[in-house]
Amino acid sequence: MGKKVVVITGSPRKNGNSFAMTDAFIKAAEEKGHTITRFDAAMKKLDGCHACETCYSTGKACSFDDEFNTLAPAILDADVIVFTMPVYWYSIPAQIKNVIDRIFSMVVGGKDISGKECALITCCEENDMTVMDGVRIPIERTAALNKWKMIGEVLIPGVLNVGDIEKTDGCKQAAELADKI
Repeated sequence: MGKKVVVITGSPRKNGNSFAMTDAFIKAAEEKGHTITRFDAAMKKLDGCHACETCYSTGKACSFDDEFNTLAPAILDADVIVFTMPVYWYSIPAQIKNVIDRIFSMVVGGKDISGKECALITCCEENDMTVMDGVRIPIERTAALNKWKMIGEVLIPGVLNVGDIEKTDGCKQAAELADKI
């Protein structure tokens, strides 16, 4: 039976390397019968968390109404959450960081989000795998805090320019990640 998968992207480059891996993952997951909800954070109006702790007091995840409130119900309903992004300056891109921070609303709002599966797809310019630690470690800690099971990580170094991913097996690894759901 297929699972509900939420894919949250963090790249503003629609033709970039992380999007190519995202597309490969989504195609493979859909072929396996999973239902995909894709949320391209960089193309949405998203604010950072205001730390007001009034989450769900208006019936929505966040009292400050932006496009996170359209994503929150999908996250609550998901079986699997997949974060995809490039590394920006040794860390998580701001566009997706707002989404990750706003998952806090579910914790404050008393929503049970435990038991989900989680995965990461990321890439970076440098050939040093530790460059991706600034993305990998926060996602792993987010999963641990929320009691999500990390089912896989696709970590591809050495890609910068559009199309560089084609010189690697990154898209193949991303597609194979769908086998772990």
